[in-house]
Amino acid sequence: MRVSRSSFVSRIAPGLAFVALLGLAGCKDPGTASKGGAESGGAPTAAAQDTSGSEIKIGHYASLTGETATFGVETNEGIELAIKQLNEKGGMLGKKFRVETQDDQSKPEEAATVVTKFSNDPQIVAVLGEVASSRSLRAAPILERAGLPMITPSSTNPDVTKVGPNIFRVCFIDPFQGYVMAKFAHDDLKVTRVAVMHDQSSDYSVGLANVFKEEFAKMGGSITTDVSFNSKDSDFRGQLSQVKGAEAIFIPGYYGEVGTIARQAREQGIDVPLMGGDGWDSEKLVEGAGGPGKALENCYFSNHYSKDDKSPRVQEFVKAYSAAYGKAPSGLAAMGYDAMMLLADAIKRADSIERPKVREALASTKNFPGVTGDITIDADRNATKPAVILQIKGTEFTYKATIQPPSAAASTGVVKQAASAR
Repeated sequence: MRVSRSSFVSRIAPGLAFVALLGLAGCKDPGTASKGGAESGGAPTAAAQDTSGSEIKIGHYASLTGETATFGVETNEGIELAIKQLNEKGGMLGKKFRVETQDDQSKPEEAATVVTKFSNDPQIVAVLGEVASSRSLRAAPILERAGLPMITPSSTNPDVTKVGPNIFRVCFIDPFQGYVMAKFAHDDLKVTRVAVMHDQSSDYSVGLANVFKEEFAKMGGSITTDVSFNSKDSDFRGQLSQVKGAEAIFIPGYYGEVGTIARQAREQGIDVPLMGGDGWDSEKLVEGAGGPGKALENCYFSNHYSKDDKSPRVQEFVKAYSAAYGKAPSGLAAMGYDAMMLLADAIKRADSIERPKVREALASTKNFPGVTGDITIDADRNATKPAVILQIKGTEFTYKATIQPPSAAASTGVVKQAASAR
């Protein structure tokens, strides 16, 4: 049975300030945060860790409400599913897992407040979050100073893991995602002139736009124009008047504004393909574009996995998630699931819940079999893995292609088309 956001919040609110489930991918955040050593505030140190409890307590900060609420809810659903499966098998080290999920309201400043609480909780072993890069950038310095390992499921901005050695991710990063969409535009769509529309208030959007432009130019393409907007805007007609004449438009934004941009583009007679990144991944995307078969039909975005993947591990996850929540899992749900499962694997290999030992085990992760692909954590604590291209058909995000990292392309082939891979 599907759980609405309002019933979800009311069900978990008493006594826990939003303890819950996992949720979606992509990704990032509309708020503004400084890079690398982002604003942090609070908690220069943390209380000494207490490992004597009967549970393995994990913190999770997420946008359960606010502009990108589907990101947090779906990611939390994935995390909760992982917790349930782990505990059904007996937990780890003689203890059961428990996740404490706190709502950051889609605001970077709230993310900082939440992780400050986590850093002062001596029983928390590690923290999962955030999806949005700007919120991760605000929170990560606090957790780094506290020596508390953090795994972001879906923040793709490269600066997130540069904060310090305790900060990890299980998703690819924007330099690869920008390459993926440039490669797809050039090789599959066969376009040479692309316009870009980016959200100037989002670290995610700005970074992804810059990489796309650079990579597309390397491939011989040209950027006809690059215009900016703000995530709180509702009228994009001025920007759209500047992108006419392009063969495609790259919009590395979030699902909320993308639907409106798509509708207004079609109203102005712009009928070229629209492309985006994993920030599009939401069940609300098509609804915001006027419904199935409307403004976003046959448009494309990059993501971390496809529910159409026939591998047993993916299909087992899809079956379990669908049974639990009455819907197919998004990429964000899959990333949340992988983040929790990878953390559990690190605790098992460390044979300990001591934070430094867990951190070392996370750093040494090689070929972990995630539902979003085999995950290896590199020297910069980023995940090395492929990406998929999804095509919007009706209300479905259907598999189109897989694109490997450039280093793997020579031996595996850059793009595996759906006909041969599925």
